[in-house]
Amino acid sequence: MKTNKKTILQNTAMIFAAFIAFALSGCNAKNAAAPPSAPPPPVFAVSTATVEAGRMTDYLMLSGDMVAGSSVDVYSDVAGTITRRYVSIGANVNKGQPIIDVDPSQPGMQYMASVVRAPISGVVSSLSGQVGMKIAPSAAIAVISGGGGLEIQLYVAERFIYRIKMGLPCEITLDAYPDDSFRGRVSEISPVVNTASRTMMIKVNVDNPDDKLKAGMFANVKIITEEKNDVLYVPENAVLQRANESFVYMVVDNPDGVGTETEADTEAEAGVDADAAVGTAADAKIVKRTVVTTGLAIDGMVEITNGLQAGDQIVTRGQTTLTDGSHVNIIR
Repeated sequence: MKTNKKTILQNTAMIFAAFIAFALSGCNAKNAAAPPSAPPPPVFAVSTATVEAGRMTDYLMLSGDMVAGSSVDVYSDVAGTITRRYVSIGANVNKGQPIIDVDPSQPGMQYMASVVRAPISGVVSSLSGQVGMKIAPSAAIAVISGGGGLEIQLYVAERFIYRIKMGLPCEITLDAYPDDSFRGRVSEISPVVNTASRTMMIKVNVDNPDDKLKAGMFANVKIITEEKNDVLYVPENAVLQRANESFVYMVVDNPDGVGTETEADTEAEAGVDADAAVGTAADAKIVKRTVVTTGLAIDGMVEITNGLQAGDQIVTRGQTTLTDGSHVNIIR
């Protein structure tokens, strides 16, 4: 009887052990059959801009002194002493009007005073002769600015000469009137280049409403050398160069819709906080590497002649670590 009980207990133990082994082997097989889950795609924090359409102008920025459009130096016909001044600086004079009297008398010889008259009508812009001063016929005693308006003398570097043409429009600003802008046009181009300075002189006629501008003022002149309307342009830093190819990263909708939470790896480069750079692939968009053709590059903007359309959204910050199809979280 005791032998039978012992045999039953042994058989029961063996059956239980076999069941446990079978169960464990089934779990291991199930675990071995399940593939490991794929890591979620990273989401990069970026800043973007919209492709704009508008006007772009190329220009040269020069500076120079404002001078009278026509001016004439006034000389005396005789040597002698100035005995009288009829006008002062800034006075309006007519042609033939007296400017000064010169007494050509010498010791032992008396002569009648010689009257120096204005050779043209205009404004007395310089008057160096003073009463009692001795003068010679070779020295100018006054300068009269005629009615030819005001001009600005500018000097263009030799490498930019090909961009200068008669009649080019100009925008003129002066420190004397910081809130105002004046207009002008290229009116004269020198036929030669100065061999010492390697520059060419040009003149710009200036519109002078209300007679605000005066000869002698210092002016900054923007000469518009090229103007394009209805062109596409983007920030210059959005365009990348690799292997002689220009391209941008254009933001498009994410077709996958994967909803795995990830961290952005480029928050420091994009200039945003790490907390703000966390997003989900379901909410994020992706970028498409788009080859573009560029044109004018002015004031931090570059013209796009091929590859984009107005309204496209492109990455402007955080794009250096992106690849085609990267997930992005737009910060601003």
